[in-house]
Amino acid sequence: METYAVFRTPQTILYGRESFKQIGVEASIRGGKALIISDQVMSSLGYVSECQDYLKEKGVESEVYTGVESEPTDQYVAESLALLKESQSDVVISLGGGSCIDTAKAIVVLATNGGDLADYRLNKKVAEHTPIPHIAIPTTAGTGSEATDVTVITNTSNDVKMMVKQPAFMPAVAIVDPLLSISSPQHVTAATGVDALSHAIESYLSKRSHPMTDTFALSAIQLIAQNIENAYFNGDNLEAREAMSLAALQAGMSFTNASVCLVHGMSRPIGALFHVPHGYSNAMLLPAVLEFSKGECQKHLADIGRIFQPSSATLTDEEAAEQAVASVQELCRTLNIPNLKSWGIEQEAFNRAVSKMAADALDSGSPSHNPRVPTQAELEELYLTCYDYQFRSEHKVQ
Repeated sequence: METYAVFRTPQTILYGRESFKQIGVEASIRGGKALIISDQVMSSLGYVSECQDYLKEKGVESEVYTGVESEPTDQYVAESLALLKESQSDVVISLGGGSCIDTAKAIVVLATNGGDLADYRLNKKVAEHTPIPHIAIPTTAGTGSEATDVTVITNTSNDVKMMVKQPAFMPAVAIVDPLLSISSPQHVTAATGVDALSHAIESYLSKRSHPMTDTFALSAIQLIAQNIENAYFNGDNLEAREAMSLAALQAGMSFTNASVCLVHGMSRPIGALFHVPHGYSNAMLLPAVLEFSKGECQKHLADIGRIFQPSSATLTDEEAAEQAVASVQELCRTLNIPNLKSWGIEQEAFNRAVSKMAADALDSGSPSHNPRVPTQAELEELYLTCYDYQFRSEHKVQ
């Protein structure tokens, strides 16, 4: 048994309002030509051209790939990797949500180490060569991908989300500017916010947690509990946006070192088979998974319950743990998080996929870090519970 812990982060983290303006400085230190990985939304909002302007001011040329749509796939990786090689760019900038960041993580490693991303799963192939420098700039306060050494890419040939975790996938630089998250629509603020909460909670409950990850996880939970509703209902509130950006960053730093657990193991197959965005699928599953797990993590859940409800300080651990689950359920109701049924997934199709989803979830390894590790049969039953889990009124998200 290891008697030490490891804590990895990007080499440099810039955080705060207007930190985006430093992209030219950070890029010029690392290269002379940048490939920007982004999407059409970021382009239409003007963030991509703004990024190019900052780069140009510091003498850095740039190419742009905006083909990322929703969840990242091996197709986006292949297309952007080809452009990276063709343009001979020597630094990569990801600008957008976790999908843009994960795509960039994949290509900077593949560009210098070769092979297909599937080769790197479960460390069958280890990246031995230094990746191309990657500067990650999140525009949502959720995934925390800017501070993790994990990338999740869907293999379109078998509908499996490939989770790859190696130190080489950690961005060199993270630039977290809360001003960029103001553009997030209300429903995105909700989904990404609960996604960040699931990162923080799972890393705190993980069997691989340690004192440093606990520090960041608990701080993130507190920031989210105090600010997520304000960010949701008052999207222009900079203080709330800033707090949520910091929480997402801290949660990312925590879970990449402690690991995620059952929520993430279950959410990836849902995303791969039914194309539910990662933030939503995590949010849909979190309350039910906490109910499933609470008997094996009562003390830790009690700590979380007391963060959400400071007045519960006098409750027993059992009562405070129940309060944690109830608080997350109520938060999902308040933020209009849909369940899988109200999202629009057809029940017969979902039932047919349950066995495969459970097997794929277990195969990912994440459920093994959960306080309560489910069997295949238990996981299938939990998927069925989550399908029409009632933490909110019926509403189909468009």
